[in-house]
Amino acid sequence: MESEVASRAEMLNADSQAYKIDRVALQAEISAQGENLQQFLSVGHERLFADAPLFITPAQRTQMQAVVDAVESVVHLPGWCDAPSNVVPTKGVFYGYDFHLNAQGAHLIEINTNAGGGFLNAMLAASQSDAGLPGATTSVSDLETKFLDMFRNEYRLVHGDAPLTSVAIVDEQPESQNLYPEFLLAQKMFERAGITAYVCDPSEVHLSDEGLYIGENKIDLIYNRLTDFSLQHHTHLHQADERRLAVVTPAPTHYVRYADKTNLARLSDAEILHDLGASDADIDVLRAGIPHTLVVRPGMEDALWAKRKQLFFKPNTGYGSKGAYRGKNVTKRVFQEIMNSDYVAQQLAAPGERMVCTPEGEETPLKCDVRCYVYDGEIQLICARFYQGQTTNFRTPGSGFALVRVE
Repeated sequence: MESEVASRAEMLNADSQAYKIDRVALQAEISAQGENLQQFLSVGHERLFADAPLFITPAQRTQMQAVVDAVESVVHLPGWCDAPSNVVPTKGVFYGYDFHLNAQGAHLIEINTNAGGGFLNAMLAASQSDAGLPGATTSVSDLETKFLDMFRNEYRLVHGDAPLTSVAIVDEQPESQNLYPEFLLAQKMFERAGITAYVCDPSEVHLSDEGLYIGENKIDLIYNRLTDFSLQHHTHLHQADERRLAVVTPAPTHYVRYADKTNLARLSDAEILHDLGASDADIDVLRAGIPHTLVVRPGMEDALWAKRKQLFFKPNTGYGSKGAYRGKNVTKRVFQEIMNSDYVAQQLAAPGERMVCTPEGEETPLKCDVRCYVYDGEIQLICARFYQGQTTNFRTPGSGFALVRVE
């Protein structure tokens, strides 16, 4: 029965000693990827992977897929994005649907269109295939093939049967990024498939009438890891995307359609959804699965201040928890800044917890959120992030990306 399954998952999550990942197997997987990756993961990334897996129930897994399906249905309704520029042939790679799981169900707190960690968590999952952990895997089979097919499909949607031959993985000063190791993993994946791959800063890419280039090498596809979601500060990439001189994925239009936080307000408003033409079934799924969200507007000060302890404030175009505030911690000064800026106010959905044992042997509860990596509506991989404090970070002993099993 589902209640027995749920209690089993809860029991395992409450036990800091209940199963740990095989660190030896993980290290062997890292070593197999080459010295560069091993070097970067051994310095400053000691808390990248948590020791403990997170256990979720089949019902939680099912609800998360139902929310993804309902979002996909709604964002493709005719009235969702009216501007013609929002009609793009590509789907956008590595969407991150981030959930808080608690006794009331699975709650979608945001959608990201350049979600990090997919390659790292795929490596973690692959390393634990023989670890003897209970429950079922939360990744599709043969993830590398699935990832390759995803990028090839992005290119195919623009260029038909032409083969994908070159990719640039682009971010600002990539070697300084916390997730630079996964850029190396992505590069190796492409190279194993015979696709030339570069990891580079956007300044290394230049545009001509013939296409997008690194030096004299033409680039077919940009795997976009920039947090300039509109590409307003990277006009050469924006023009390449608009003129179809290179496939850019994810692209600004993907962000507008899915990840701008104001979309959460529409997705959690039954009246708006009904006016858009959403089905009653999708409306029910979204109302149950997305905490009610409001776009902050003038005149809301008194009401939002009175309810602030039940709210979480997020900038409309923020990322990585930057500028996000839990209402109970907000001062009058910060609250006024929020009211004068572009923010949403989201009903709090408590994150789940996992008891862990720190490297020092101390038992402690850590908060966790669950990320579903999604392409074209399909959940390819599920991971968790353990943290302590207001927002996700990997500073706390025991924190990091965590394997997820369905039990």
